[in-house]
Amino acid sequence: MTRALKICCFATAIVIATLLAAILIIYLTMLKPKQPKITTQEVSLKSFSGMLNPLHLNLTLGIIVTIDNPNYGSFKYDNTTAYVSYHGMPAAEAAIEEDTIPARGKHDVSTDVLVIVDNLVTNYYFQEDYASGCLNFTSSMTLHGLAKVLNFLKLKATAYSTCDISVYVQTQNASSVCRSKLMY
Repeated sequence: MTRALKICCFATAIVIATLLAAILIIYLTMLKPKQPKITTQEVSLKSFSGMLNPLHLNLTLGIIVTIDNPNYGSFKYDNTTAYVSYHGMPAAEAAIEEDTIPARGKHDVSTDVLVIVDNLVTNYYFQEDYASGCLNFTSSMTLHGLAKVLNFLKLKATAYSTCDISVYVQTQNASSVCRSKLMY
C-alpha cells in the first residue's frame, strides 16, 4: 500500500469516528427523552348537588391539565380514558380525545368528570372525609402514542400521569398535584 492511501484511510477513519462521537453526544444531550411536566391549571367544581334523604350526591369536576413537552420531538397520542378513584374504589371515567403535543411546546387537555358519589357512600373513609369537608380522589391516565423526533425518527411511547385531587365541599372548589412519567 502506498503512503498516500494509508494517510487517506487514516483520515477517513478519524472523520468517521468524529462524526459518530458527535452524533452520540447530540443524542445523549439534546435528543435524550425527557419527562414531560404535567401541571393542573384548573380543577373546578362545576356542579355539586346533594340530598340527605335519601342520600344522593353528584359532582362534576372540570379539569384543565397543561402538558409541557421539553423534548425535541412531538407526541401524538390516541383516544384514551382517565380514571378517577376514591380510596381505591372506582368513582368516575372521562374520555380524552386524541391529539398532538408539539415539540418543545405546551398543550392543554380539558375534560369534565361526573362523579356519582352514591356509590362511594359505602366506603369506610367517606363519612369521615365528608364531615371534614374534603373528599380526596386520585386520577390516572395513560397516553399511548407515537413520538416523532426531528420529523423522521418515530418511536412508540407511553405517558403515565397520576393526580391527587382534593374537593372541598364547603367552599365548593378543588385542588390537585400531578406526577408523570414517559416510557419509550
